[in-house]
Order: sequence, then C-alpha cells, then structure tokens
Amino acid sequence: MLRQVVATRYVTPLREGGSLPGIVEADDLGTYVVKFRGAGQGPKALVAEVIAGELARRLELPVPDLVVVDLDPVVARAEPDEEVQALIKASAGVNLGMDFLPGALGYDPAAHPVDADLAARVLAFDAFVENADRSWRNPNLLVWHGRLRLIDHGATLYFHHNWARAEAVVHRPYRTDDHVLLPYATGQSDIAERLTPRLIDEVVAMVPEAWLDDPEAERAAYVAHLSARAARPEAWMP
Repeated sequence: MLRQVVATRYVTPLREGGSLPGIVEADDLGTYVVKFRGAGQGPKALVAEVIAGELARRLELPVPDLVVVDLDPVVARAEPDEEVQALIKASAGVNLGMDFLPGALGYDPAAHPVDADLAARVLAFDAFVENADRSWRNPNLLVWHGRLRLIDHGATLYFHHNWARAEAVVHRPYRTDDHVLLPYATGQSDIAERLTPRLIDEVVAMVPEAWLDDPEAERAAYVAHLSARAARPEAWMP
C-alpha cells in the first residue's frame, strides 16, 4: 500500500497542469504536488499514476515518492479562486500526492545530457505503459540535484478508458517519433525481461479502492492486460 498522509494546508495551485494540481502540506511535514480525484480526467488518471509510477520505481527508474493524501476541503477555505474551491470540494477523501521537488528544473536536452542506458530504459518503460506524454513539447521530465526525474504518468494505460476494446489493443505498438529521449536511447534496456506477472500484480494492488468501481474485478483486468502485454515485448518494444 502507498503511505497515507493527511493534508494540513493548501498552498497554491499549479496552473500549468491541465488538471489543476496543487501544492499541499501534510501532517508528516512533507510538501506534495497533489492530483485531485475531482479533476476533469477523473480517478482513472490517478490509477495510471500509481501503476505506472510504482512500476517505474521497481524497475529502478527515478520517480518521486507517491503518497495517498486524505483531503478535507476545509484546508482550502482561504483559497480565493472559485474554480479551485470547486475542485477541492469535489475531491474530499483520497487523492494522489507526489513528493514536491523544490528547485527542480524542467528537462532541457541541451543542458542535461542523459546516459544512453537510462534513456533506453525510459523509452522501453514508456512503450510498455503507452505513455503519450514524453514528447519534445511535453517531456514530463525534471532535473533535480543533477538527476533526471520522471513525473506525470496520468496519460499512460489509456486502454482503461475503453475496457470493451482493451483486449484488441493489448499488443499495440508504441510510436516513438516524438519521444524526447529517442536520440539518446542507444544503450541497453532490461525492462522487458523484468516485467513479470508478480511485479505487475504487486503494483496494481497499490491502487486505492476508492478510485475503483469494482476493485477485485478491475485489479484482475489490469493485471491480465499488462501481463499479456509484457509477454510479447516484440510487439511494443521500440
């Protein structure tokens, strides 16, 4: 299970995010970028964040820590923006927090060269989870203390937006044309061989039940789909 914290103060919205995430302080004295269950993308984006983010962590890719944030809307009572107030009220309960990285810089390929093996592993990971958000326009990469960090995986696993069609696209290839790390991904990747059903089951089990309509059935569906995809890496590996 993900570690759970309680929100104690809503600091400020991050308006560059389409889902209007916000910076929140919690009772563990930590500060988190919180994605809210009441945002337009809905709970499925949070499910994707957990599965992809925790899968990346177990594959030894650099991702910020994730937590479950228990939110009482009263923490945002001083926020003057009506849109933010409505979002917070719609998000009472369990939300997703990502460790806030103060001073982190947006990834600039000219200023921050990436190791060839790391680039190859990130590309393979993104191919497996079908990440549409690692392009030159929107790399969703940060550099913190000189190290790369992978963030924002809410747009992965988009098969779960249409379960009726999910089986038909389980081996869908991944388009790499726009991937920001493609020019540097000349190294070796062990991602495909490490994607075991046991690993997939472990990360799917971390999704909070509050974000699922039928937790047992949906967890089984995620595990089945991702395990079937992992079994045929030749279909999606770049």
